[in-house]
Amino acid sequence: MYKAFGIVNSSSKNIRVEGLEDYRPIGAFSFLGRYRVIDFPISNLSNSDIDRIQIYVQEKPRTLVSHIGTGRHYNINSKSGRLQILFSDTAKRNDIYNTDIAAYYENLECIEAMHHEYVVITPDYMVYSADFSTLIAQHIDSGADITLLYHSVDNAKEAYLNCNILNLNKQRGVLSIEPNHGNAKNRNIFMDTYIMKKDLLVDLIKKARATSSAFTLTDIINELHNDLDVRGISHRGFFASITDFQSYYDANMDLINIKTAQTLFDSEWPIYTRTNDSCPTHYYGTAEIRNSVVSNGCQVEGTIENSILGRGCIIHKGAVIKNSVVLAGAEIGEGVHVENQVVDKLAKILHVKEVVSDPALPGYIKRGDII
Repeated sequence: MYKAFGIVNSSSKNIRVEGLEDYRPIGAFSFLGRYRVIDFPISNLSNSDIDRIQIYVQEKPRTLVSHIGTGRHYNINSKSGRLQILFSDTAKRNDIYNTDIAAYYENLECIEAMHHEYVVITPDYMVYSADFSTLIAQHIDSGADITLLYHSVDNAKEAYLNCNILNLNKQRGVLSIEPNHGNAKNRNIFMDTYIMKKDLLVDLIKKARATSSAFTLTDIINELHNDLDVRGISHRGFFASITDFQSYYDANMDLINIKTAQTLFDSEWPIYTRTNDSCPTHYYGTAEIRNSVVSNGCQVEGTIENSILGRGCIIHKGAVIKNSVVLAGAEIGEGVHVENQVVDKLAKILHVKEVVSDPALPGYIKRGDII
């Protein structure tokens, strides 16, 4: 195994998930009823035998820090491994100075202290599975200075609009990294995942800081692309980039399909998460469940169709939930019809008997609200 450490970076300033992000960072979002989004990058690193991991946190850290804890549930070696949470003091989310380079520069001592030759940088807002040990080997064999992971899509006109794309030559050399403006359907979506030597990362951080206080890591790589050998590696399998409310809803709904889920989940590549000791879900005689994912600890008397229930939800008799994502501890009252919604944690829909949105524009019920 090549000596490498991991960095899990927080979302950039141009990314905003309305509603959900008012209460927690994207990495702490509940996903598919059981997981948090950050479980996927940490599990990828842990499964790749990378057990020294730095996690960068900016806004509203409490939920994320509580979920991560000591990191023991990620199968990180308690003697040689360490999961380190690092903070940035940047004041405002949309501040032009709020960049990944600024966060790295504030914590540069922690990066330089790592006794590892290579670093893998991965975001906390993308859901995918990848073996980084294999990717590091490919990176070394190619002789590249930097390797970037990308996913080819054919719907870039209407999706991934807050992501960057890679422009590649025929040898998969990276010509440039630029925003996706939605002007072509076939694009190579940059997965904000980098592999390089630690010393090069430190050098790029210092050069970016000296060039512009608003530079990001992608900016400095673009600036120096003539001096660096930057290659792309294509990713296969499930990929979701949670960069707005619609992409969060779509990513959850896509994985209800078992064939789609099998492109992400693998018994040989477990996705670790913090577990709760809760009783099995109680299905009453009136309950009807069709094509849904239901977590532990729920009480279900109503109908659930093509939906996801988080832990501890209460669905009363006669309630109907369709095409919705219901987070932990929510309660849906008797005879209530909920369709095309994201119902946040601990919300209660008891008095309004119908909450239905357009399938193309799912609705949102705020955390803890009673309606």
